[in-house]
Amino acid sequence: MSDETTTQEGAAPQGTPEAAGTTNAGAPSRRSVLGWGGAGLALGAATAGGAAAALGDSGDTTVPVAEAGAAVPFHGKHQAGIASAVQDRLHFASFDVKTEDREDLIKLLKDWTEAAALMTQGSPVGQGAYGGLAEAPPDDTGEALGLKPSRLTLTIGFGPSLFDGRFGLKDKRPEALVDLPKFPGDNLDAARSGGDLCIQACADDPQVAVHAIRNLARIGFGKVAIRWSQLGFGKTSSTTPDAQTPRNMMGFKDGTRNVAGDDTKTLDQHVWVGAKEGPAWLAGGSYLVARRIRMNIETWDRTPLKEQEDIFGRTKGEGAAYGKKREHDEPNLKAMPEAAHVRLAHPDTNGGAKMLRRGYSFTDGTDGLGRLDAGLFFLAYQRDVRDAFIPVQLNLARKDVLNEYIQHVGSAVFAIPPGVRGDSDWWGSALFSEGA
Repeated sequence: MSDETTTQEGAAPQGTPEAAGTTNAGAPSRRSVLGWGGAGLALGAATAGGAAAALGDSGDTTVPVAEAGAAVPFHGKHQAGIASAVQDRLHFASFDVKTEDREDLIKLLKDWTEAAALMTQGSPVGQGAYGGLAEAPPDDTGEALGLKPSRLTLTIGFGPSLFDGRFGLKDKRPEALVDLPKFPGDNLDAARSGGDLCIQACADDPQVAVHAIRNLARIGFGKVAIRWSQLGFGKTSSTTPDAQTPRNMMGFKDGTRNVAGDDTKTLDQHVWVGAKEGPAWLAGGSYLVARRIRMNIETWDRTPLKEQEDIFGRTKGEGAAYGKKREHDEPNLKAMPEAAHVRLAHPDTNGGAKMLRRGYSFTDGTDGLGRLDAGLFFLAYQRDVRDAFIPVQLNLARKDVLNEYIQHVGSAVFAIPPGVRGDSDWWGSALFSEGA
């Protein structure tokens, strides 16, 4: 998938850095409230509650980028991690729900929400990694002790399989939460596809992102199990117009046409689900498509430069579209080869379809034949996958010459609920409420 199809996420809200493992004002209440495993958990005023106050009821997450290491407010109209400044690292996890008890699942989502609110502000979960009962495992795994929040964001999604009837949600599945078709050239691994739930953890410190997923998985032990996960590095999309455009594993700039996160008109038009477009519980949310795209790195590395540029329709150095001088010059699609990736992925070629993209590069060792298992973990948020990802990917899969060098090997789609509004709210609360 190309940068030419997408709009980009907004800048992260400013926050105050707080080292993990420190004591917050009001935090002692966490030790006296019964949570998972008998441990205490409640939100202190200086952690999630403070974040909610900082964000207010507007849910606006498009204020200037936070300083390095700072905390991103957790509460708001939309979930953080969508219209937030894209961080440098990713740990994405897909979960299968093992329990068939609706109340167990609701309890898990509440526990996850409380833990997520704490971790995004740099605080440990429960009673922390030490200081509790010596005879019991600590509530927090501890590898993030002393680390800053690093702009950690945690974003949850619900897959189509969650609506199979186990939890009384069959009638609440959104019409737009469709099963993706099999595209030409797909070679999908079922073990790396699908899932009932997903958690996207993004941070500037990889250990902070991994810590978050590890602790959520631990809290969910016995109720959920990780189906598959993906680590990502080197964001492949820029979030602000003035930022340097990152390059993908093929060496080309990616994210050139992404719209800044303060472009609320574009976000409302192409990313956020409107109140009249689906079930009430999803208003203010979005849809996420995740695709693991393997790149044939060794073959690409032996391809002549001119051929590489013809495949993309851009120069490799400046990143300018064919016939243009600068990266951000409006491309002349007719100046490109007909099968050029940029030309086929451009909104003008796809009826104006756009997606908000925040993908990451990955390298997962070798394939046993001496070739790198590397590529792009594609993440794209949109208002309706039927009007965005599906038609764009069909166009690319049928005609894009880049397909000689890539293959889609993993796939998933999720409904992304709106943000958590305050301390008493929780991930998916509207979905599980009566009449939603």
